[in-house]
Amino acid sequence: MANLVEATTQQQFEDFLAKAGKCLSLVHFQAAWAPQCGQMNDVMAELAKEHAHTTFIKLEAEAVPEVSEKYDISSVPTFLFFKAGEKVDRLDGAHAPELTAKVQRLAVAGGQGGGGSGAKSDSSPTQDLNQRLKKLINAAPCMLFMKGSPQEPRCGFSRQMVALLKEHNIQFSTFDILSDEEVRQGLKTYSNWPTFPQLYANGELLGGLDIAKELAESGELENTCPKTVTLEHRLKSIINQGPVVLFMKGNKEAAKCGFSRQILEILNGTGVEYDTFDILQDEEVRQGLKAYSNWPTYPQLYVKGELIGGLDIVKELKESGDLVSVLRGES
Repeated sequence: MANLVEATTQQQFEDFLAKAGKCLSLVHFQAAWAPQCGQMNDVMAELAKEHAHTTFIKLEAEAVPEVSEKYDISSVPTFLFFKAGEKVDRLDGAHAPELTAKVQRLAVAGGQGGGGSGAKSDSSPTQDLNQRLKKLINAAPCMLFMKGSPQEPRCGFSRQMVALLKEHNIQFSTFDILSDEEVRQGLKTYSNWPTFPQLYANGELLGGLDIAKELAESGELENTCPKTVTLEHRLKSIINQGPVVLFMKGNKEAAKCGFSRQILEILNGTGVEYDTFDILQDEEVRQGLKAYSNWPTYPQLYVKGELIGGLDIVKELKESGDLVSVLRGES
């Protein structure tokens, strides 16, 4: 798709925004190691099909640090919305329904249509609403339509539903029906279910709070809805993303502290391939890894999933002549 692109440099990023002009541009600051970014890229691809006048830009946050720093990107995924080269909105986190709603609102608000006056002439308002509801329901594998948000539920039933899903480690996205009366009323008819909250899995209605409680008691809830990826599981995944992984401040091209710079120089001198992870880009990993490995400082070096240590340990291994064999997992 011509309107779904990737920017690998600051110049490319600026060129894409300039080319879009007054039309909406959506920039996804992503990271290859983050599975939620891959999921949101799928959402972007679907949105790109539906909004031909909107430019959807993928950008590796760590690979183009000057852009990430300019817009204060501290975690992924983060989405920025631009018009005429100016930032007009922002969304932090993997929230597919909110992303979809913002694109729909901002794309229309910008008056992106010019000559396409007949684009919707063959569809009724009801058909348009049903298409929108279907997209929202399928925006995530597990969707909860509720009053308020998980952080601030605005009714007792919604609060109980959120607590139930969290208790069973269910990964879910939400839509606040109080923010959109059309969705609130339309969903009752679309799903033939008159009350909220409403829980959907893979595009199918499961039911309300009572049904969710029954599913939880029978053990079916975990089998029906996707489980949340825990921090421990995520840390294990990153640590094992390659045979040798260095957690540092910055990256191979631009270390952002003296200790990280020194350990890069040592590793580069061994000729052994290694991957890096920039802890400055992810505060959850930065703090979580300290407890996970019981090692309070950075950089941290791992070989085949096992912690080797920090800069001092690496220096000692270099001086003893054991560093290369350790990096190759031979000792």
